Amino acid sequence: MRLEHVALNVSDPDAMAQWYTDHLGMQIVRHIPTPNAIYFLSDSAQRSMIEIYRNPAAPVPDYASLAPLALHLAFTTSDMEGDIARLVAAGATHVSPIETTPAGDRLTFLRDPWQIPIQLAQRQTPML
Repeated sequence: MRLEHVALNVSDPDAMAQWYTDHLGMQIVRHIPTPNAIYFLSDSAQRSMIEIYRNPAAPVPDYASLAPLALHLAFTTSDMEGDIARLVAAGATHVSPIETTPAGDRLTFLRDPWQIPIQLAQRQTPML
C-alpha cells in the first residue's frame, strides 16, 4: 500500500488551489466543480497529493490555532531564503526562525493565506 492523499477541509478551495499551483508548484490532478469545490493537487514530482475541499457537513478547522508542530504540509526547497521571501510576497506569513537539525537539515515554518502551516525543508540528504 501507499499513501494516496491527505485531505483538508478549507474555507475557499478555489482560491487555495490557485495559490498552491501558482506559488508551491503543485498541479491540479482532478477538479470536481461541485458547490463545495474539490481539488486533488500533486506535488511537482507527482509523488504526493493533497485534497482540498469545502464540505459543510464538517467544520473547517481553526488552522490558525493549530501549532505548526501539530499539523503542517512540508515542501522541500533548495533556496530557503529565496522561497521564504517569495512566499511572503505572495501572502504567506513566516512564523519561525530557520533552524538547523543535528542531521544538517534546515527547517522553517510559514502559514499560507488560510493559516495552514507550511514547513520548508532543505535536507542535507534527500529523504525521498
